[in-house]
Amino acid sequence: MSQLISGALVMGYFVAGLYFLRFWRDTRDRLFGIFAAAFWLLAAQRAALALTTDPTGEQLLLYSVRLLAFVLILAAIIDKNRGGD
Repeated sequence: MSQLISGALVMGYFVAGLYFLRFWRDTRDRLFGIFAAAFWLLAAQRAALALTTDPTGEQLLLYSVRLLAFVLILAAIIDKNRGGD
């Protein structure tokens, strides 16, 4: 059941990244480009987490990737609110 949920999350993150990529192509707004990259990082992290066989050794690195994705989202929001295009 865990593999099924992980697969659904990977698909959802990937589709969200495509959604933001479409808006980035239309507007060339950095916010959408960074959001797309962050969601693709989340998809890659979840896929790697589902495929790992040693949950204790690789989890710190994988969750660091997840932290990076959330920092990217936060930086994009701060950048947008500061008036950067």
